[in-house]
Amino acid sequence: MRWIRFSAGGRTAYGILEGDRIAEVAGDPFRGYEATPRRHDLAAVKIEVPVIPPTFYAAGLNYVEHVKEGAARRGEVPNIPAKPDMGYRAANALIAHGETVVIPADATEKVHYEGELVAVVGRKAKHLTEEDALSCLLGWTIGNDVSERTWQKSDRTFWRSKNTDTFKPMGPWVETDLDLDAAETIVRLNGEVRTRFATNHMLFGVARFIATMTRNITLHPGDVIWMGTDGVSPDLKHGDVVDIEITGIGHLTNPFIREGA
Repeated sequence: MRWIRFSAGGRTAYGILEGDRIAEVAGDPFRGYEATPRRHDLAAVKIEVPVIPPTFYAAGLNYVEHVKEGAARRGEVPNIPAKPDMGYRAANALIAHGETVVIPADATEKVHYEGELVAVVGRKAKHLTEEDALSCLLGWTIGNDVSERTWQKSDRTFWRSKNTDTFKPMGPWVETDLDLDAAETIVRLNGEVRTRFATNHMLFGVARFIATMTRNITLHPGDVIWMGTDGVSPDLKHGDVVDIEITGIGHLTNPFIREGA
């Protein structure tokens, strides 16, 4: 099943995507819903961010090649994490599929994409084991963890390198049924494949992260967990278009412009 959040006729609603048609519901998949007779063509609506998360989590350094390639670029010895590590992002940075990423005028040329699997929490959860961890999820979507690397190195926190307005595209919808082991993440820049990796080839899998997190914190419906990326990105410039595909979910596509260009 695919849950989509959309706007049409001045209203924002949830619906179930069936092919190219949306069956609108009253309510939402987190607190409960009822069917309605309203139907919409996908091409006739505006796709919105699939959820505004109560808490926005992001895994740190969760793919080996990303760690190795980043270290090589900096002339350092790679330091492979020994345990899951989780950080936070800010909802102000979220934009939907098709919306524009705005590179600030004072940003350097080191603006990069990061194609990520996003786990969407469907129910309240605490003290889960790895065996039952995935039971708390509604499903999966796609994220682009846009990052300004110069700021990332110079600032004490990621407040602007990761959380600048528009730096977190997410969407296009939530897929409830995904074969993680068969999924592949493919990032295209202006139509050319630039990054490709097995989505589930993580240092620490989704279940390990959730089990670790819920020892200390309570997950709530609508929370999102971005699971990290692999590979490296070229420097992005005004006019670029980044498309992130995760097989079994779909495509997240966003143009990039530079402020004042």
